Amino acid sequence: MAGGSTRFKVGVLTISDAGSKGEREDTSGDAIVKMMEADGFELALRAILPDEADLVAQKLREWCDGGEVDVALTTGGTGLGPRDVTPEATRSVLDFEVPGIAEAMRIETLRNTPMAMLSRSVAGVRSGCLVINLPGSPKGVRETLDVARAAIPHALEMIRGWRTHPGG
Repeated sequence: MAGGSTRFKVGVLTISDAGSKGEREDTSGDAIVKMMEADGFELALRAILPDEADLVAQKLREWCDGGEVDVALTTGGTGLGPRDVTPEATRSVLDFEVPGIAEAMRIETLRNTPMAMLSRSVAGVRSGCLVINLPGSPKGVRETLDVARAAIPHALEMIRGWRTHPGG
């Protein structure tokens, strides 16, 4: 990882009504942790919230502004259901969007399932923290995060001003 011994820190936020009540195991969050730790990231924060936009926005503001995480990955609430509010909550707190991340995840996973076109995931930056919405299923998490994970360290380096282009 660039920057020598620097380990980027990740926060994993699961948005699930059932999960927040302890009625469902957080297998999607587990999948994120496993993949990010395999890439050398350190799990700094983890939480489960119900599908409530104000709670999701509040937690993202807290995590990003608090400086404890370099990247906040959400899972759940990105579909078309009436309780799927993660994209709106995320957009409401971002300083700016990074649309290429969500676009790439949709394009690549569309090769596996036509349902990928229904994802409303967004990505962006708040207070120097990269925020990426992922689907709510472990399979969806693995497939979409697999697309984004190669670019995450470079994105974080750019956000920090460490590098401006690959190889720089």
